[in-house]
Amino acid sequence: MDAPVQSNRQLVRMRGRSYVAFVFTPVVPIVDWLGEIDATLARSPGFFVGKPVVLDLAALDLSQSAIAHLVANLEQRNIRVLGIEGVSPDHLTKSLPPLLTGGRPCGLPQFEPQKPQAKPQKPRPTSLLLDQPVRSGQSIVFADGDVTVLGSVGSGAEIVAGGSIHVYGTLRGRAMAGINGNSSARIFCQRIEAELLAIDGYYQTAEDIGESLRHRPAQAWLEDDALKITALN
Repeated sequence: MDAPVQSNRQLVRMRGRSYVAFVFTPVVPIVDWLGEIDATLARSPGFFVGKPVVLDLAALDLSQSAIAHLVANLEQRNIRVLGIEGVSPDHLTKSLPPLLTGGRPCGLPQFEPQKPQAKPQKPRPTSLLLDQPVRSGQSIVFADGDVTVLGSVGSGAEIVAGGSIHVYGTLRGRAMAGINGNSSARIFCQRIEAELLAIDGYYQTAEDIGESLRHRPAQAWLEDDALKITALN
């Protein structure tokens, strides 16, 4: 009798990973909306470089060709669309980014037998403390709460927080607070030289920040859907 053949096949190992993505929600007329994108890029040319972008088309009724034209217009501006939301699958072709559903991505669930005496999980931290400067090119993303930096934030660096951002040194890079819809988030710094400030999607670039505020302690907050910046005494 022949010996049984042993299989050396290995199971595919799958992992989940989440990223913070910009969500674009175009409005009509599309030409004017693209003009606003161009104005943003004129003030900050590298703002969307290397950032995942999701296109939410739920508020529009676009044909296949119109969606393809819109995606092509964004790619001409070096904005790569990761996926599309809010459309029927038959509106997308194989050459277009895939249809995304379910909102925020999450890790793949792991199902394990419940242990009778398992230790309770520690609560997730709601704040992040950085005791070192954030150097140029670094990107710190903490979507669960506040971020506090005891040093400075270098030019070209980025702080992204679900809550408020506190910088005890000079803020030269980008600070984006309240990314999960927290309109009450604030940004504080001891010396403002920021390239960009944003709270809940509303932003101001370096060109929008008055000279009277620069190089001074400052705070930023939202008021009537507008980003306000004032000096701290």
